[in-house]
Order: sequence, then structure tokens, then C-alpha cells
Amino acid sequence: MNHNRLVLFKNFRIGFSDARMEFLIRDRLSWLRFLGLSLGDRTPDENTIRHFRNRLTETGTLRRVMRAFDWQLQKTGYIPMSGQIVDASLVPAPRQRNTEGEREAIKLEKSARDIWPDQPNKAAQKDTDARWTLKVGGKVRYRADGAPLPMIALPVFGYKSHISIDRRFGFIRGMAVTSASEADGRLLRQVVSTNNTSSEVWADSAYRSRATRLCRVLCGGIFFRPLGNGL
Repeated sequence: MNHNRLVLFKNFRIGFSDARMEFLIRDRLSWLRFLGLSLGDRTPDENTIRHFRNRLTETGTLRRVMRAFDWQLQKTGYIPMSGQIVDASLVPAPRQRNTEGEREAIKLEKSARDIWPDQPNKAAQKDTDARWTLKVGGKVRYRADGAPLPMIALPVFGYKSHISIDRRFGFIRGMAVTSASEADGRLLRQVVSTNNTSSEVWADSAYRSRATRLCRVLCGGIFFRPLGNGL
């Protein structure tokens, strides 16, 4: 089913899960107005939104759109000069029910068409790019003696959105989408902008790795500050 690309792009830029986006489109009149749709228009489902997001990433269109947006900002006189904040957030996806053989094929990074060649409708509904990861966090709990209890780790299936934003104005400077299992530090080189007049980057401990040290050299001597200090 064909849909207006602007409608799909607006959905993609919000940052909710695909299932949540489909629910909001079907449930909220305010969301329809935001997308420029009326009650009688066709609306995208979660699979359409997912396929659109994957195509943006695979073809490099997302990076070109970000560059075009940056060019428009520069035309209005915007100059990035306050440093940038780098972070990643998990985007849940519907859990897949696959056989052991299908799961092994997915681990080998085979496409849905290759796994289900005789079932095109089923292949169109399958997500072979999302992965499992553990999200550690939540409120810190303490024992009676004051010692902290171990943090809770929750399994999450889906994707991870990596972004860097201008610290002062909040404009997104770089963005990448990966499976949820991808390490944050590996995407640092892709999302950090090197044309910010300030060399300071605010990031959490997930970025302090060998990949981070490599990026410090490749990205021109970027100076890192821990995320949370005065932000």
C-alpha cells in the first residue's frame, strides 16, 4: 500500500515504537491533523512504518535528509557552537514468533524473502532486523543496611536510535538507527558532527570504549564530558 512519504517521515521522526505509532494514528484526531490526514484517508500500519524506516537507513536517504536540514539551518544564520550531546534510546518492536530454523536464518542475517520465499505475505510481516538486548536501569533500591541492590535488567526486542544534538539549541545534528543489540560507542563516528565550533561532547559511560578512543582521533580531538553534569 502506497502512502505519502511526508506522512511516513513525520511518524519516523517522533521516536515512538511502530506499534505505538499505528495506535496513535488510529486513535487520536490530533495525530491525524499533525500528519495532514482526514478520517477517510488510508493510514500506514506498523509494518509500513518499519519498512519505510529500514529503507531510509539502507539507502542512505536519512543521512541526505539530515544534510539538507542542516543546510537550511545554515541559510538562516545558525552556527553550531555550543558543543553536542550524544545519546541512544531503545525503540521496542513487536516480538517475533519463529521456529528454531527461522531464528538461525535470522542470526545469519538472511532477508525475510530468503527465509520465506514461497510466502511473500508472511515475509512482508516479518521483522528480521530487530534484535534482543538488556536494558539495565530503573530506580536504585537499597537493603536495610543501606547497601544498594543489584540493578534490574529487562529484555527489550527492537531497535536503537542514536542521535547527537546541539547542546544549546537542541537541533539534531546526526542520527543513525540500528538493532537494539548494537553497542552505543560503535555509532559515535556516524552521529558526532565535526563542524561544531566547540569540541566538547557530552556522553554517558556507554561511549567510553576503544571505539570512542578511535573516534577521538578520527573526529579531530573531541573532548568528552560525562552526561549529567549541569544538564
